[in-house]
Amino acid sequence: MDFVIKKTESTNRTIRMPIHLMNKIDELASKNSISFNQLVIQCCEFALEHIKDENLENDNKTSG
Repeated sequence: MDFVIKKTESTNRTIRMPIHLMNKIDELASKNSISFNQLVIQCCEFALEHIKDENLENDNKTSG
């Protein structure tokens, strides 16, 4: 098997978060020796994978 280098695409986006949430994320990232960014990505991916189907259905109805 050959080694294949994978490049993931990303983009910059400015978001606003409550200070208390930023502090909790920053603390958790530090305790687990990962970047703030990586923890936010993992949290978002987890939330999207576990979102209830009814939320997705409602979203589809309102978007077209």
